[in-house]
Amino acid sequence: MPRLSGPVRFRGGGFAPSDNAWASAGTLLGLVALWQLGASAGLIKSLFLPPPAAICDALWHLAISGELWKHLSASLVRLGIGWVCGTIFGVGMGLAVGLWSAFRSPGMAVVAALFPIPKIALVPLFIIWFGIGEGSKIATLAFGVFFPTVIATAGGVDNVPRGLIRMGQSFGLSTWAIVRAIILPGALPAILSGFRVTTSIAIVLLVAAEMIGAEQGIGAFVLSAGNLYDTDNLLAGIVVLSLMGLLVAWTIGRLERVLLAWR
Repeated sequence: MPRLSGPVRFRGGGFAPSDNAWASAGTLLGLVALWQLGASAGLIKSLFLPPPAAICDALWHLAISGELWKHLSASLVRLGIGWVCGTIFGVGMGLAVGLWSAFRSPGMAVVAALFPIPKIALVPLFIIWFGIGEGSKIATLAFGVFFPTVIATAGGVDNVPRGLIRMGQSFGLSTWAIVRAIILPGALPAILSGFRVTTSIAIVLLVAAEMIGAEQGIGAFVLSAGNLYDTDNLLAGIVVLSLMGLLVAWTIGRLERVLLAWR
């Protein structure tokens, strides 16, 4: 039998991917650099796709003129209020569906019936109900965020090991103590993953709602630039939306590190 010449290599480190901020930034910067090179070489027509330098120039002029901040602040207020409202009601409904049989079948029936409806199609109805102002836009965002939040929360509750719940019951813990100490921490990874989805949905619905009936907001700005065939400002608005998405994803990532540090 051959003798080992050294320590055996550890083979249990697979399936544990880690984030690399430099790789993420390098990928995005590399794509932008290729885009700029293609435009400089004449391979990409600036009429159809302006180079990054022209977009940065448009963003600079929008920033110093104050127009960018006017539209951005309006969009961020709508996004924050709509997402928070939809999330609060969605998490509450998801916990009720996941914890109590009385809510499970009726709640999931409502979700299954209304979730597939394109929320964009409901914007005119919300305008009739809530008016052309902020109410219809916030209702659109909250409605779109509510259903995926219910599904993510209920799924997270269902995935909590039943053995832990039974152990808490055997020690005489109250229902609230079990929910607070066992169910919520166990369901939190799924809930936070759902937040990543719902924030993206909220940004999409925000742009659609602002395009239909708003004078201020990134969606209204993009629509106005598109109507004028001002591709520099149009793509500048799209870049702002992309940066909003990146900022939201970064914020949720930091939130996961804080709230899921126990893992």
